[in-house]
Amino acid sequence: MNLAQYSIEKKVVSWMFALILLIGGIISYNGLGRLEDPSFTLKTAMIITAYPGASPEQVEEEVSYPIENALQQLPYVDYVTSISSAGLSQVTVEMKNHYRKKDLKQIWDELRSKISDLSPSLPPGVQPSQIMDDFGDVYGILLAVTGDGYSYEELKDYVDLLRRELVLVKGIGKVSIAGEQQEQVVVEISRNKLSALGISPDRIYQLLQTQNQVSNSGSIKIGSEYIRLHPSGEFQDVSELQNLIISNPGSSSLIYLGDVAKVRRDYADVPKNITNYNQQQALLIGVSFSSGVNVVKVGAVLNKRMQELEYVRPIGMEVNSVYNQPAEVDQSMSDFMLSLAEAVAIVIFVLLIFMGLRSGLLIGLILLLTVLGTFIFMKLYGIDLQRISLGALIIALGMLVDNAIVVTEGILIGLKQGKTKLQASVEIVKQTQLPLLGATVIAIAAFAPIGLSSHATGEFAGSMFWVLLISLLLSWLTAITLTPFFADLMFKEEAVQGRTEKAESNEEQELYQGALFNAYKSLLNLCMTHRVKTMLLMVALMLLAIFGMGLVKQSFFPASNTPMFYLDYWRVQGSDIRETQADIELIQAYLKDNKKVQQVTSTTGRGAPRFMLTYTPEKSYAAFGQLIIRVENREAINPVIQDLRDYMQGNYPQAEFKIKRMEIGPSTDAKIEARFSGPNPDVLRKLASEATLLLQQEPGAHNIRHDWRQRTKVIRPQFNEAMGRRVGISKQDLDQLLLTSFSGKQVGLYRDGTQLLPIVARPPENERFNVDSLPDLQIYSQVTKNYVPLGQVVSGFDTDWEDGLIMRRDRKRTITVKADHDVLGDETPASVFNRVRPHIEAINLPPGYKMEWGGEFETSSDAQAALFGGLPMGYLAMFAITVLLFNSLKTPLVIWATVPLAVIGVAFGLLVMQAPFSFMALLGMLSLTGMLIKNGIVLADQIGLELESGKEPYAAVFDSALSRMRPVAMAAITTILGMIPLLFDAFFISMAVTIMFGLAFATVLTLIVVPVLYTLVYKIPYQER
Repeated sequence: MNLAQYSIEKKVVSWMFALILLIGGIISYNGLGRLEDPSFTLKTAMIITAYPGASPEQVEEEVSYPIENALQQLPYVDYVTSISSAGLSQVTVEMKNHYRKKDLKQIWDELRSKISDLSPSLPPGVQPSQIMDDFGDVYGILLAVTGDGYSYEELKDYVDLLRRELVLVKGIGKVSIAGEQQEQVVVEISRNKLSALGISPDRIYQLLQTQNQVSNSGSIKIGSEYIRLHPSGEFQDVSELQNLIISNPGSSSLIYLGDVAKVRRDYADVPKNITNYNQQQALLIGVSFSSGVNVVKVGAVLNKRMQELEYVRPIGMEVNSVYNQPAEVDQSMSDFMLSLAEAVAIVIFVLLIFMGLRSGLLIGLILLLTVLGTFIFMKLYGIDLQRISLGALIIALGMLVDNAIVVTEGILIGLKQGKTKLQASVEIVKQTQLPLLGATVIAIAAFAPIGLSSHATGEFAGSMFWVLLISLLLSWLTAITLTPFFADLMFKEEAVQGRTEKAESNEEQELYQGALFNAYKSLLNLCMTHRVKTMLLMVALMLLAIFGMGLVKQSFFPASNTPMFYLDYWRVQGSDIRETQADIELIQAYLKDNKKVQQVTSTTGRGAPRFMLTYTPEKSYAAFGQLIIRVENREAINPVIQDLRDYMQGNYPQAEFKIKRMEIGPSTDAKIEARFSGPNPDVLRKLASEATLLLQQEPGAHNIRHDWRQRTKVIRPQFNEAMGRRVGISKQDLDQLLLTSFSGKQVGLYRDGTQLLPIVARPPENERFNVDSLPDLQIYSQVTKNYVPLGQVVSGFDTDWEDGLIMRRDRKRTITVKADHDVLGDETPASVFNRVRPHIEAINLPPGYKMEWGGEFETSSDAQAALFGGLPMGYLAMFAITVLLFNSLKTPLVIWATVPLAVIGVAFGLLVMQAPFSFMALLGMLSLTGMLIKNGIVLADQIGLELESGKEPYAAVFDSALSRMRPVAMAAITTILGMIPLLFDAFFISMAVTIMFGLAFATVLTLIVVPVLYTLVYKIPYQER
């Protein structure tokens, strides 16, 4: 008993199977996790190490280099980069592509162990390293809290309350705050008063450091009790610091800290990060979701909790949404589900027109059950509903009905030949189940390279393979079980009862009548008559198409449809963050005057929290500012960008800026990157200048810059060691004096509940010196117990230049020259890159220096290498399956010979539609292989059946082509028309064009070229038909 017979006879089992798919699919769909784009693992960690007072070169050699060496010992590491700046080392480590999220926990543990083991060997003064292994966390909801007229402290109190409440919401992973200012206790000590009283500043610093420390006072036994001792003297309030006695030991007079200093709580004068929202002071709240949750549902719960907390929101404070992933996902999913519904409707409509009412409804029902059944397995295997998985379903629609069409067509022909429904079903299933399974497996195998790719793009687009695997195998199963079952219920066999043998013969002859069949017969007959000419024409067209592919624009991934973009702004290296912020505020004010701009969020000093997986936060630079701009709709992006670009070029010619669109999929900081590596910074800068000059001569290159930026000034007081020794002053004493006199010196910690606030000592504002007053400073001598003028120990002040940023990659100094294409133009980055590449590669490199390409070229090359790495085995498996199906080499070779010809339709489609050949188009090309071979197998199998029935070889080939014309054409038409909704999606358009045009021509290949090649290979002579 085969499956068709079992399904028809065991109706209860078949109904139960159908209901499981229907009800289970609906329940699973509602329980699936939802995302806008699929997640991919960011295998990156940062090690941030402060080395106060060190120059960039000292940081590089004494901190960055040892950390890099330690990290390179880990076997998981792909590459290590570092940024060494004054007093700060930022080392970034990227793990190899094939590691996934589940592997990272152990990797990060080993990384922490390496850094911990290294710490004792780092120089004195190096602070403990901060390891950021949550670099890949995405804060899908980014809120900005503002309050006109409210102080920063009041904003901070409300934000802290929100953080405590929101982190308790089920489905929320983390809550992060950006834009926080460093609160501190400022002690402004008058040096004039200290000098008059003869008190050393170090004495005050020592008292402030020790007085507020927690120390163990022990316990005492009193009677039966053991009571803890805890002396008073700790500070309960900042004002109590003023009552600290600072008199010298043995002095008869009592001098309090308040006599010589003012003590207050304040915020750091030079903040590390400043955030604004619509020109108002703001704090940003980033909310990340737990993995695998339905983002839309959790977002609704979060909104409800925010409504419940409205009563604690001070009047005038506002909580604004910068980016709301649940809303974006909901909108995106609605659009995609609409596209899926449209695609299903188009497919069913086509089926109803070409297959008739009953057949159309039958195949439409099978399609619906297959899609719902796919949702069940997606839920079981944790595949979320997102752009790629839903796109895969739309792509698969035509292939999903393919198997059902073949079985339904066979049943209809059997009924017209006078067989019973059971006989017709059993016979067609028995004939086609193995060829259909083989063809289905081949179609799946065509997508295997992307599903099994180790690159981030494989992880990003991998769900396409798994969804196709599930849905296509399920479509084969439903085709040989539920299709015969529903055909038995819906079709009638009475229409063929009582027919004479002559009538049956006439019926068989009339099966393939009609204008379409007659036109196809004429075309096939013509091509069979001129078989060699037909193949030569195909080869000529293929060569023409290969030439045409050279004219097609190349790209990697397109920009996002989200109506947001960024402006990255760089002042001259060495700028004060407050000056950067002043410029950012002016740009923000200009943007707010544009009616198409809805909101502007700014962050100065570093990037914002990672609110999208494709957003890369900039590292810490005082000269850096970023604006996140949301406009009213997608159409408004380009006009606003053009207006902003004109404004920036006219008003900030001295600064560097970059306007960039939001990305989909793995992206790079710059689209074009040339990396020069070598030992000497001067030579590296010279090479970078040459490359920059070449890029500036290319009109298509924009945002040209390099990452070492400008050299920065450094003032070098010339310490006279002989004089210093004479008066008992060391270089460290000089360093401490300069630190205290200008930036302020941290001399202790003030404990305030859950907070530890640094105590910073500095002179009052009226005594704070500027650069012109440097020689007038006085330094305390421990030997003479007096203050000594700085001029006695410093012979002069020199101004020098240094590399403010030293970049390294894999333990070599590396300068990266960057450029982008015009975001407003039609050119892709690949077009610009191809023009500048030969010129930059022609730069003469001194011995010991090398150049390599980064940017989109490197990323796309790595992605394609990972993809093509799996192709040989995949194609070998596909070829082996065709050989096993036919037990022959000739027939598989006939089928596979048509594969290269698919490029004809692809090239024509991309050129006509002006679509770029992107990474997704490459996947479309791979899927075409599977579709082509699947159709070829169906046709070649029918030829074999006809030959087994005793027909003449030529007649068998010709009649097989006729009998398989409708199933092959229907599968192609349903696939092509079902993909129409994807033409309106920027991400899928190139893939849709590739498949639609490629498949349209592939259908011609199958129906014309396969019969022609078959007769040529098997040397079957032409016969008049």
